[in-house]
Amino acid sequence: MDNRSVVRKVLIITLLLNLAVMGLKAAIGFSTGSLSLLADALHSVTDSANNVLGLIASRFSSPLPDREHPYGHQKFEAVGALGIAAFLGIACFEILQGAIERVIKGWQQGLSPVNITQTELWLLLIVLGINIFVTFYERGEGIKVNSPILIADAQHTMSDVWVTITVLAGLIGVWQGKVWNLPALQWLDVLLSFPVALLVFSSGWSVLKANLPWLVDEVAIAPEAIHEIVMEIPGVLNCHEIASRGMVGRQVFIEMHLIVAATDVETAHQITENVEARLAEKFSPLRAIIHIEPPAYQSNQITYESSE
Repeated sequence: MDNRSVVRKVLIITLLLNLAVMGLKAAIGFSTGSLSLLADALHSVTDSANNVLGLIASRFSSPLPDREHPYGHQKFEAVGALGIAAFLGIACFEILQGAIERVIKGWQQGLSPVNITQTELWLLLIVLGINIFVTFYERGEGIKVNSPILIADAQHTMSDVWVTITVLAGLIGVWQGKVWNLPALQWLDVLLSFPVALLVFSSGWSVLKANLPWLVDEVAIAPEAIHEIVMEIPGVLNCHEIASRGMVGRQVFIEMHLIVAATDVETAHQITENVEARLAEKFSPLRAIIHIEPPAYQSNQITYESSE
């Protein structure tokens, strides 16, 4: 199923919302001198960049095969998701660098004050609401159309929600410090920049783990599970050297050797058709390549040897 038009629509909507969020955070960050908020704005820059990257990736990720890509183009989406992880890594580095510089400068010369008003705090609450809406909207649409790029981007935006909550809590503390005349609370802005960086890194690592198996052709379905299903088909004597790759629910490729109780091509063909139909019921969409072997052939090697 080609879901690219839906993916593009969702990405364009979230891109516009993320640009608005980024602009508000950057404007308030510069006006108040808040390091944590500027770091959060940098995180939001990656949100917008990820949306653009997702639009490019979805343009080339057609599930339909062609002459140049006979197995389809779905890996373009996984590559796009890895690009998201790379952006998150860059953001994490920039946040940590800025925080360490501010700590050193503050220790030697004293911290530059962060001046935040109630109006700016309310604007940040609106920003938080937009982030929460984008997260649930994008994740819901991603699950509905089985889009890894939307689900990965929603996960990234969820990290932005937690970052904004953390930054907002710190800025409320800074504002209260000003009201109560407690200058030490100014350090909250700098110190909270470090958990912001950890949240960014955690989000990037999760995206990386979710998409690397697809790119390196890690097994999609346990060979034993495939063997159990196939052995239920009448006419199948055994199957071995089972391999699978892809992503269940998105696209799965299965290869196997099938020993059939048939000596004529027509019967053997019908048995393989039944095997493919049963596997498709469990793991659709699916493409299977089955090598037929005669009844006298013997092999108990269900899968390939482990590389470990």
